[in-house]
Order: sequence, then structure tokens, then C-alpha cells
Amino acid sequence: MTHDHDLVLSPTETQTRAALRPPPGRTGSDLVVETLAGLGATTVFGLPGRHTPGLFDALGRSGLRYLGLRVENNAGFAADAYGRITGEAAPLLLSTGPGALASLAALQEARAAAAPVLAISGQVPTAGLGGGRHGCLRELPDQAASFRGVVKSVHTVRAQSQIPSAIAAAWRSALTAPHGPVWVEIPEDVLRAETTLPEVTGLDATPEELVPRVELTAVAADLLTRAERPAIIAGGGVVRADAAGKLRRLAERLDAPVVTTFGGKGAFPWTHPLSLGSWLQDRHTTDFLEDADVLLVVGSGLGELSSNHHTFRPRGRVVQIEADLGKLESNHPALGIHADARLALQALLETTGERTDPTAPERVRAVLGRVHDRIAAQELTLEQDVLAAVRRALPATAPSFWDMTILTYWAWSAFDPKAPGTMHSAQGAGGLGYAFPAALGAAAADPIRPVLAVSGDGGALHSVAELATARRYGLDVTWLIVDDGAPTATDLPGPDWVALAESFGVPGLRTSPGTLAADLAKALATPGPSVVVLPAALREFAPTRLE
Repeated sequence: MTHDHDLVLSPTETQTRAALRPPPGRTGSDLVVETLAGLGATTVFGLPGRHTPGLFDALGRSGLRYLGLRVENNAGFAADAYGRITGEAAPLLLSTGPGALASLAALQEARAAAAPVLAISGQVPTAGLGGGRHGCLRELPDQAASFRGVVKSVHTVRAQSQIPSAIAAAWRSALTAPHGPVWVEIPEDVLRAETTLPEVTGLDATPEELVPRVELTAVAADLLTRAERPAIIAGGGVVRADAAGKLRRLAERLDAPVVTTFGGKGAFPWTHPLSLGSWLQDRHTTDFLEDADVLLVVGSGLGELSSNHHTFRPRGRVVQIEADLGKLESNHPALGIHADARLALQALLETTGERTDPTAPERVRAVLGRVHDRIAAQELTLEQDVLAAVRRALPATAPSFWDMTILTYWAWSAFDPKAPGTMHSAQGAGGLGYAFPAALGAAAADPIRPVLAVSGDGGALHSVAELATARRYGLDVTWLIVDDGAPTATDLPGPDWVALAESFGVPGLRTSPGTLAADLAKALATPGPSVVVLPAALREFAPTRLE
């Protein structure tokens, strides 16, 4: 007589038996968590709520790591940074109604910065979908409508069998160039009900590659090879596509000077002889770029900040490589190439000829000299010293996250990021409160390197609750708060930041411009969270542009 335990089963037979005999006690929430694990997720961000307790129970039964933040918008910022650092879609679990809506600003930033975030929200029971009259707590007439103008794609689940496919489709959307946030909503009854569906064991959500059209790259290569004064603007798309190495090879082949946008910081080595840095809000840089007879724009839509507030008027031929179809030729006529930056640059490297221009480095030095002379004439020594102190204290490979504040505006133009993907700011959408929760997400993504967050005192108040999160998980983030005591258009007294940090169990320190480098370096070298407060009233440099 043969018993089951005497049989040697093939992998297919084993999988079939497991499918026919699913574990008891599973719910729709387990299908969500199994799908995330099957897609390769390892870390999940979010907050529980009225319609989603089952999701968090299922998380507790899984091998996924959960990082719970105190505010939904901050959880979204943390997921955004996790996606930027890892290149993976970062799951973000949210409640219904107010909890979901509180994430909108973070999802707008993720969309603007092309950060892959997979937001999964609860919903009212299926019977109440679309009506707005069911009388459920936190019910909206059309919750998904609130997100359609913000995220890349919206997916509404109405049955448990739809869960794996809907989440896989959202995952693929988030990771298809251009990356971005996506939205999945699942009714409470679908999440809560027991399921007899088999465990989710295998999913393929590989994103499609956005390949450039050959005839377009051939024309671009010819234009660049024959150009007399080529120049390059490198945007965030170069960083996201991990194409910095290819950009450098092309720039050196063409002897073409390179400007990096604020979102593209690190796309080109700061100290390279062909580097014009990121002085985009300076008319000397704008004039130089306008004078190029062929301007290659890679991974940038030439929006407000990248075009010196729309004063940029190119006189030569523009070649624009952009993964976001809506940004292609949206601001300037160009030879538009809809493609991933890495694939397009590779095509240009295979087809562009060599050109030599021994004057290019000297022309770069001349522009930078004029920029620096103008800044020096404005008597802004304190601001430059503070930024230099931050750079000295921060390890070269450590990531930094910057809120919308005066020191950040300096950093956009004057901070050397040292490496691709190490400097991130909220300039995509411009919301406050980004830096600290985003830094927490980055620390969760890579616990080996310390992370720096930089905020003003006004922006810091948006995310101060996450000191509890930093302490709870022991995340290695140093938070530099520049306290000028006067947020724009307010006259509100701020807290004692050092005492506030210490009340959360986080070490706090008050520093000065003269001791900032040493104090910040020590904090960054000490494991765990810390707060460094710099009382200083910083001034913004005066930009030069045609009005």
C-alpha cells in the first residue's frame, strides 16, 4: 500500500497540491500580502484605519517588514524615498477617506519626481461603491476620482479573485518608465472575508522597456556629431534610469558641457572639466545654454526651475529625451525622443561620432567664474559657509533629503552631491515636510549609510511627529533644522527643538555656524536618530534672469 508520504512529488505536483489545499483562516487581506511578497516587496509603509485592520493582521502573519508612521502624508514621503533609493515599488497601506486623502501631497511629489509608490487603500463595503449614499464612516462619493489627477493609474478591486491581477498591474505601472505612484483600492468586505483561493505563489509584473525609435536617435547622433557648440542638460531621468555613466561617456565623446537640473543632481560629476554644476537660476548659465547650436536635454521637461523660470530661449536645435510623454516638447520645440534615458543614451553612444573641442573646458570655467563673482558680490558668506559645513560633514555616499527652505535653495545650485542618487528634495511638487520622513524611508532602504535630512523650522513642524517613528525603529537619520524663528507669512513662536527631540528619546544638540561641521559629522557617525538645531537667519542669493 502506498501512502502520500511515500511519494516523491515533482515541483508542479507539489504546487498543485498546495493550490488544492490552501491553508485555512486566510482572508482577502492575506491575498494582498501574498501578492506583494510574490512581486518581490520586502518592506511596507503605512497606517492602519477603520477599514483596513485585516491588512495589518495579514502583514503580521507574513515575512514582510512593516514601518508604521504617524501621519499618512509622511508615510507617503517615506515610501517615495524608499522607491528612489531601491528602484523598487514601495507599498503604502492606507485607510479610507481622510486617511487616504491625507496622502495626496506625498503622492503628488512622487508623481512629479517619478518615484515608484504602490498605494493600497481600503474602501467602504462593495455595496457602497460609487453611490456616496451608503452612510459608511469615511465614505466618499468617488474616492478614486480624488487620485486620478495625481497618480499614474487607478485600480479598483471588487472581488477577491481580482486582487493579485490588480496589484500586479499597478506594480507594473509604477515601475514602467516614467516611474510613479499608483493607486489600488479594495473594499472592506473583500479584505475581511475568508477566502478559499490558493496562496499567491508566482507573478510576473515585469515592466516594459521604453526603447527609443532608431530613426530619431540616428538624426540626434548626426546633429550632435556635426555641432559646433553642443551642450547638455541632464535631468532627474538620468538618475532614475541609472544612466550617469553613459551620460559622462557621451559628454566626453562630444566635448559637450553639462548642466544638471535640481532633480538631476549627481547625474554628472560636479568637478569634471565639462561640468557647469547646477546654476540654473543664473543668467550666465542661461545665456551659455541659449548659445548652444545643439542642446541635448536628457530626462527633463525643462519646467519652471530648469528653465530659469521660463526665461530660457534656446536659439539652436533642441534634442529632448524624455520618458514622460506629456513632457515631451511641452515647453520648447525639439527633436523629441520618447524613451528611457539609459536606452536612448546607449543608442547615441553607438551612433555618435567623436568631436574635439579644446576650448570647452575654458568656456565652462569662464561661465562658472562669472557666476561665482556675482555671488561673491552679494555678501552671503554665512550661507556659503553653512552649506560648505554640511558638505564636509556628510560622507560622500550618504544620501540627503532636503525640505523647501532657504538652505535647500542654495543646495540646488551650489551643493556637490558627490554621486548619483544621493541628493533628493521636494522640488518636484514643492510641498513642505518632505525631508525627515523621506530620510526615514531611505534609512529603511539602506541601513548601512547614515542619512541626512535638512528642514527649516516651518517645514519641520509638518513632520515632527515622526521623531516617534525614528526612535521606535532606531533609524539612522540626522535631522538638521535651520531655525530662523520666522516661517514665511507667520509670526508663530516655535518649540525648543532640542527639548522636543529629547522628549521623544532622540538626542538633540544646538549648534552654531562655526561648530556645525563637527557637530553634524559626530551626529552622522553616531548610530540612530538625532537632531541638530542651527539657529540662523539665512538669505537667498539674488538670481539673475530676464523678466
